[in-house]
Amino acid sequence: MAGVGLTESPALWILVPALAAFLRLGARAAGCPCADVALCRPVTAERPFELLVFDVGGTDWHHYDFSKITTIAAFGIYDPQLVCHAHAHNVRVVLKGDVPIKNILDHTQRINWINDQIQLAKQQFMDGINLDLEEAVEFKSEGYYAITQLVNETTQIFHREIPGSQVTFDVAWKPGCVDGRCYDYAAIAASCDFIFVMSYDMQSQIWDDCIAKANAPYDQTLVGYLDYLKLSIPPVKIVMGVPWYGYDYPCLQLLEAGRCTIRNIPFRGAPCSDLAGPQVPYKGLMRLLPRSITGRFWDDVQKAPYFIYEVNDTYHQVWYDDPQSISIKAAIIKKLNLRGIGMWNGNLLNYDDPKAAIQTKEMWDALNPF
Repeated sequence: MAGVGLTESPALWILVPALAAFLRLGARAAGCPCADVALCRPVTAERPFELLVFDVGGTDWHHYDFSKITTIAAFGIYDPQLVCHAHAHNVRVVLKGDVPIKNILDHTQRINWINDQIQLAKQQFMDGINLDLEEAVEFKSEGYYAITQLVNETTQIFHREIPGSQVTFDVAWKPGCVDGRCYDYAAIAASCDFIFVMSYDMQSQIWDDCIAKANAPYDQTLVGYLDYLKLSIPPVKIVMGVPWYGYDYPCLQLLEAGRCTIRNIPFRGAPCSDLAGPQVPYKGLMRLLPRSITGRFWDDVQKAPYFIYEVNDTYHQVWYDDPQSISIKAAIIKKLNLRGIGMWNGNLLNYDDPKAAIQTKEMWDALNPF
């Protein structure tokens, strides 16, 4: 209606935002790779329990149980068919957000980076971003504040530009300065949709005896979540991360009670670390286990399995997580009313060998705390 201003027609205050949202959806649908253009629209449905899967690429996603998954963090090469399939099951697919902290100290650079991620998400019909910054920063340094501002601004812009989008941030297994990551965890959690707690690599800094230990001991795992809750972070803002991999430690000496001494490899101030042994995916661990000289042992203190094998006159102690240890940790979710669970990463199981089908199913089932 010519000559009618917004102040004269209150209904237009409702129509204009709705029209803008409609136009954004239409623009996103242009170039849609899915057979049904509706599958290129962002997923907006919320489910009471979050199951976040990190995927590093390839075709393993064809074997995932999409009836359980809520979000896939795509850390591999963009696969449009993954997006189409996920959206058909109301599952979000989000970008990996990784940027050097030196590049976000300046406000303009920070906004430019966020806008680049928005454009990429729209072009790839994705539903948000998982921020995976793991650099060391000093408490209340310039980087400390820049990270908090990045999370806040990313969340605001993504929520505005992609309605229903999800912004999450990966944090260390406990707050404070683990691995030198002195972040403002409470402010970060308040700014984004939820934090993903990486409850693994807990031996990245070994401050006592240099011996092989579990990747994610139960007591340390529990303490990490209790410490986050002490920061007044709501449980609904916390998702538990569990490892689908372990560590293979060559022993300098194998002492009494299975104590395996390891090389002193420092990491961020600590004299020893899990860098003394390579990471091994669960599917690789299951191939190693039959070659062990011990079979599967269970450590009741750390509540984790391990085994020992020998090669070239060297003993190796392998610590890992399996359905039993993961189920015990997953029970913390129900106990503390956390938002959900996820793993690093979905590609680490053996989906190709029919003989491993039971192992694979048990690992997925262990993620259910109820």
